[in-house]
Amino acid sequence: MTDVTIEKKGNVAIVKIEHMSAMNALSTDMYAQLEEAFDQVGAMDDVYAVVLTGSSRVNKKGKEVQSFVAGADISQMSTMTVAEGKAFGNDSNRVCWKIENFKRPVIAAINGFCLGGGCELAMSCDIRLASANALFGQPEVGLGITPGCGGTQRLARLIGAGKAKEMLYTARGNYSAQYAKEAGLVNEVYDTVEELNEAALALANEIAAQAPIAVALVKEAVNVGMQTDLNSALKFEGNCFGQCFATEDQKYGMAYFLDKNRDKPAKAFSNK
Repeated sequence: MTDVTIEKKGNVAIVKIEHMSAMNALSTDMYAQLEEAFDQVGAMDDVYAVVLTGSSRVNKKGKEVQSFVAGADISQMSTMTVAEGKAFGNDSNRVCWKIENFKRPVIAAINGFCLGGGCELAMSCDIRLASANALFGQPEVGLGITPGCGGTQRLARLIGAGKAKEMLYTARGNYSAQYAKEAGLVNEVYDTVEELNEAALALANEIAAQAPIAVALVKEAVNVGMQTDLNSALKFEGNCFGQCFATEDQKYGMAYFLDKNRDKPAKAFSNK
């Protein structure tokens, strides 16, 4: 059974985690499916943006339950040895690193639970949008473990060390979507899941309409710059800027801008 699906809408790919029997918890198999899904999307030459989201289901009481990812699979981790724990951490880190450095922007559309490994997965995305019912947290220390997929590193970079340490030390799993927005963990909050999904797709389409090579270089420049000193980062940015002048997209984009009759462009960006 495939628990990670891919739906293509124009130049946008929607990757959805659908393992609601376990609230989309991430097991070794789930990480492998996520990695395979992004490999497949990466091979699609006409996909310029990605939306990553979770599924929903109706429970026995007739209530709809949503989950981005409720965490890692505790039933699998509970019996792991030290070596197995390290291997699991390596697998999860590899997948999040792949998403963080994916050649196209990835938008996390966060509905419902976004805890532990789910929060870490969301933080590997470029942009995070949430529905009002989203709940965030890093509850690992309450289970006797540390975050193992970037939680101690990306969270502090996004919201600052003080707020990150509070989330990490307390093991709370009830940080609201509004708190996440105010802290800088998410960009925007929407009242309903439907509004969230519409907004995520609209943003992805807006990004996909831009020059794809330039967008990819911007993503790389930001990611590299966040890991180095300003002088080195500016040099890297300069190299990215220069590379753009070898592309058809730059020639088209600037010619289109200078064209006084640009209501009907001759063509769209070419990704070349």
